[in-house]
Amino acid sequence: MGEAAVVGADGHTHEAACLNCGTAIIGDYCHACGQRGHVHRTLGAFGHDLLHGVFHVEGKIWRTLPKLAWKPGELTRRYIDGHRARFVSPIALFLFSVFLMFAVVSASGGPVNVDGDSMTKEMAGNAARSEALVSRLEAERVALVEAGSPTTGVDRKIGEARAEASLLKTMSERGMVEGSAARISDDVPKWLGQPLGQAARNPELMLYKLQNNAYKYSWALIPISLPFMWLLFPFSRRFRLYDHMVFVTYSLAFMTLLLVVAMILGMVGLEVAAGLLMLVPPVHMYRQLKGAYDLDAWSALWRTVLLAVFATTAIGLFAALLFALGLF
Repeated sequence: MGEAAVVGADGHTHEAACLNCGTAIIGDYCHACGQRGHVHRTLGAFGHDLLHGVFHVEGKIWRTLPKLAWKPGELTRRYIDGHRARFVSPIALFLFSVFLMFAVVSASGGPVNVDGDSMTKEMAGNAARSEALVSRLEAERVALVEAGSPTTGVDRKIGEARAEASLLKTMSERGMVEGSAARISDDVPKWLGQPLGQAARNPELMLYKLQNNAYKYSWALIPISLPFMWLLFPFSRRFRLYDHMVFVTYSLAFMTLLLVVAMILGMVGLEVAAGLLMLVPPVHMYRQLKGAYDLDAWSALWRTVLLAVFATTAIGLFAALLFALGLF
């Protein structure tokens, strides 16, 4: 190990050997262990290290985000080709974007506010309207019988209205959640009905589990998406799974950051602007595919259509995974 460093009046150490491993220092860094030489022991240096750790003061984050937004294909290809010192790695950017998204979700009070009382009152109102419809249909049937007309059609409507009114009344009297739980338990196998019934009885707990699992298992979107990317370039010798992984991870990071911006716009009352942002993903997919895989316009376009379908499927599989983890 290196000897203790002598600190000069300017706050710099002036060692000739690395303080970590004792290797003679040539340049600004130790060529053996990589530690920076000539430590600056001042409060200003500590502040710089703090800012660098959070914001990559040297410029990585500011070089990466504009490329990710406007030239995602170039960013993806350059990172794959080894230009890594200039850009934030895809997995680091993805994890940061996920953290930021759930921080915004928490600040907004959560994704959904379940009000069981208001929903039960609404169900009771619907039940009353269904019962009124039954009364009107029965009066219509009496008129048809007196006129000697067939009543097949109105009989069918009466049966449907009575069934709906009965269901709505039962659910409103027992509470919509309890009624839903009872129906779920009756309609599916017991091994699945019990956890589904518990989720229906306590939807707020279920939503909390989904949100918590989404944060913990967000990384699962990467392996879920990889097979779909392979299908866009099956049996390709030029593009490997590593290329697809970099593409997917940068793409997921961008989509997550886009969702963060949309949520913030919604929180400040700019719902229209937030809605317009949903037009961005297919354009971004096209530009990233075209640049990352050096495709012509037509090849990038039809792959973008397939990628949009694959992305929807991957999100559905991820949602199913979260729901299963929340149930069991």
